[in-house]
Amino acid sequence: MELDMYLKIIGSLCLAYVVMKAWKLLNWIWIRPKRLEKILRNQGFKGNPYRLLYGDVKELAAARKLARTKPINLDDDILPRVTPTIFTVISKHGKKSFQWLGPRPAVYITDPSLIKEVLNKTSNFQKPRGGNPLFKLLANGLASAEGDIWAKHRKIMNPAFHFEKLKDMLPAMYLSCSEITSKWEEMVSPEGQCEVDVWPYLGTLTADVISRTAFGSSYEEGRQIFQLQKEQAQLLMQAAQTLYLPGMRFLPTKRIRRMKQIDNEVKFALRAMINKRMKAMQAQEYIHDDLLGLLLKSNSEQIVENKSIKYGMSVDEIIEECKLFYFAGQETTSNLLTWAMVLLSQHSHWQERAREEVLQAFGKNKPDLDGLNRLKVVNMILLESLRLYPPAIFLSRAVYEDIKLGDMFLPAGVSVQLPIILMHHDKESWGDDAKEFNPERFSEGVSKATKGKGVYFPFGLGPRICIGQNFAMLEAKMALSMILQRFSFVLSPSYTHAPYAVLTIQPQHGANLILKSL
Repeated sequence: MELDMYLKIIGSLCLAYVVMKAWKLLNWIWIRPKRLEKILRNQGFKGNPYRLLYGDVKELAAARKLARTKPINLDDDILPRVTPTIFTVISKHGKKSFQWLGPRPAVYITDPSLIKEVLNKTSNFQKPRGGNPLFKLLANGLASAEGDIWAKHRKIMNPAFHFEKLKDMLPAMYLSCSEITSKWEEMVSPEGQCEVDVWPYLGTLTADVISRTAFGSSYEEGRQIFQLQKEQAQLLMQAAQTLYLPGMRFLPTKRIRRMKQIDNEVKFALRAMINKRMKAMQAQEYIHDDLLGLLLKSNSEQIVENKSIKYGMSVDEIIEECKLFYFAGQETTSNLLTWAMVLLSQHSHWQERAREEVLQAFGKNKPDLDGLNRLKVVNMILLESLRLYPPAIFLSRAVYEDIKLGDMFLPAGVSVQLPIILMHHDKESWGDDAKEFNPERFSEGVSKATKGKGVYFPFGLGPRICIGQNFAMLEAKMALSMILQRFSFVLSPSYTHAPYAVLTIQPQHGANLILKSL
């Protein structure tokens, strides 16, 4: 009898567990999405009806695939090709709209004042948790941290990106730029010109800059890590094209196995470098003034000052920040330089104005920090390039507690999408020439150009604005100045205009230019 009673209890517990799990699943894939949809529609939001589990994922993937099949003309609107998902949703449902990312609705925020509010209220609108854990294999540092952990990491990392410290990194930037421009000079024909796809060269340039400035004497090891991180990003984008279901990261597929292998190799290499540096610091040997050295020094100072290791970062946390150096530090600047050169190839008068300014500041000599900071025209060109071709096309924030935003009620469970590229191309904010290249709009700075509104945020806004913004802009000014000193350039007849979004906006078929030696 006791055994029968015991078995009945076990059976009841198992049944209760199964019912609970079934209810959670049903709530996740149907009940909660339908409840959220009703709340949004009652407030005037428009979007497709919820479709079980997948939502709009299949439709959005098909739109992305179709957009990449055809190039566009130079004067065409790039939005339908670069971001067919955002363009389709806004065109179909208006600015007050949402789309389904699986069972979660994503609400588009296009009011500039509300965008600023979202980006300033970091505790209410957080980086999405959960989602596809494969993204963490690329980098899981400051960009995704929240709360006290984010505050601690930001405080420790700030000294490494202080503007005064960037001066010490100029020689590394100059060396990397010199190597690329020298290669181009060697390619120039006796007639004084050559055709070059500048996209991969600029990728190499910025990869070398981040390797040298991050790891200094360990530069060659840094390059190897970068190559692995680049492959990781490509594999991640392939994985992002399909709906991620819980537990999929444990499947032994070829792609997932390779992603985990890369992650292990990168961590192993970084751990070895970090441990070597930490031993040197403990022995009171020379502390390198590269990003890793500055980060380790700041980390050690926080621990000593507060007399507790909890105020510092662990080796694993430092590894994640180093991984982030690579992706954020390389992709952003290489894209900026590529699109700036493409735009200047189309607008020769701006190219001449920039060259005149550079030659007036430096002649043919090595650019210095003071001169780079005084380059007004070059800065205007870079700001306008970032407006037309921002590194990321949107920012995403999650709502974990019910909240009011303006006159909207956003229930827990929705995500908020801030469409950077849509706001950067918005005629209401920028005028009828919003889709045209006009650096003059930044002649009096960003604040004047935007009238203080949240319509321009290539590096984000608010407390979480990109910590590497000054680094990226200084590097871009150095590279563009050195290119302008040595070459004039126009679009090659073989250039195909096909911007598309991977993790950043890239030229799908390269950036073929005709370089003429000066």
